[in-house]
Amino acid sequence: MKNIAIIGASGYTGAQITSLINAESNLSIQGLYVSENSLDKGKSLSELYPVYSHISLCLNPLTEDAKHTIVATADAVVLATDHVVSLHLAAWFYQQGLAVFDLSGAYRFQDLAQYPKWYGFTHEYPQVLADAVYGLAEWNSDNITGSKLIAVPGCYPTASLMALKPIAHLLTDTLPVINAVSGVTGAGRKAQLQTSFCEVSLTPYGVLGHRHQPEIATQLGQEVIFTPHLGNFKRGILATITVKLKSGTSPDDISQAFECYNASELVKVEQNQFPKVDNVVLTPNCHIGWKYDATTGYLVIASAIDNLMKGAASQALQCIKIHFNVAKVD
Repeated sequence: MKNIAIIGASGYTGAQITSLINAESNLSIQGLYVSENSLDKGKSLSELYPVYSHISLCLNPLTEDAKHTIVATADAVVLATDHVVSLHLAAWFYQQGLAVFDLSGAYRFQDLAQYPKWYGFTHEYPQVLADAVYGLAEWNSDNITGSKLIAVPGCYPTASLMALKPIAHLLTDTLPVINAVSGVTGAGRKAQLQTSFCEVSLTPYGVLGHRHQPEIATQLGQEVIFTPHLGNFKRGILATITVKLKSGTSPDDISQAFECYNASELVKVEQNQFPKVDNVVLTPNCHIGWKYDATTGYLVIASAIDNLMKGAASQALQCIKIHFNVAKVD
C-alpha cells in the first residue's frame, strides 16, 4: 500500500486525482492540503464538490509541520499547484526522498532557458531538474519507473503527442499544424471573466505564443504550429492535426505505426473514423482517428481526451502506478 499526499486538492485536478486515488485498492491518501492562505482550508472536499460526498477528507493547510508529517508518513506527493509553487515544493519533497508527481509546468523542460521565456521565472533547482522525467505514460514508462520526480505533461501536449509520436518517423520538414479545443475547466477553478461559462464563445488564444507549443516540439523532436481554442463546454480536448508525410508513405505504413497502441487498454485508434469529446469525458482514455490522402501526402489526425483525466489526473495516476509497479489503470 502506497500512501499519497495531494497538495492543491481544492482545484479541479486535485479533486479529480483525489477521487481516483481513493478508488484504488493499492493506494491510500495520506492527506489533502491547500495553502495556508486558502479560503478552502478546514473545509471537507465534499463541501466543495458534492459529487465526492463519499470522500470524508478535509483540506489541511500546508504548514511547515504538515510538510514534515508528509515526509514521515507518505511515499509520494502529487502537486496540483501553480508552476512557481510546484517549483519549490517539488524540489523540497524530492530532496527529502519522496516521489513527486508534479502536474504543473515547473519541471517539463530540461532546458533552463525555457522557463523565463514561457513561465516567467528562473529555475532555481538545476540539479533537481536534471533528474526529472516527462510523464507521458505510454511513451516513457522506463524512465517513470526509475525517477522520483515525474513532470506530468500538459493536457494539450498529451492530446497532440499521443497522435504525433507514432508517426514521427514519417514526418517531413513541413511543420505539423495543431488546432486544439479545450473545455473551460482547463483554465482552472479560479473565477475569471474571460473563462466564465456564460462569457465563453469558441475562440483561439495564445496564437503563435502558447507555452505548450515548445513542450510539444521538445517531446516530438520537431517544431509545430499550435493554436489552442477555448470552447463553451466543461471538459475535454479535441486536437485536429494536419501533417505532411514523406513521399511514398502508404496507409499501411500509418496503420503499422499506430500499432504501438495495440496493447494499450486506454488508447483507441481508428482509420477514417474520428473521435468526439463526449466519448472520452470522465474516462482515462485517448481516442485517435486518422485519414490519409496519398495523392497529396497529407494526413489528418484527431485526438480526443478528457483534459482533467488523461490530460492531468488519470495520467498522473498512470505514472504513480508505473513508478510503484502497482496494478494498471482500469
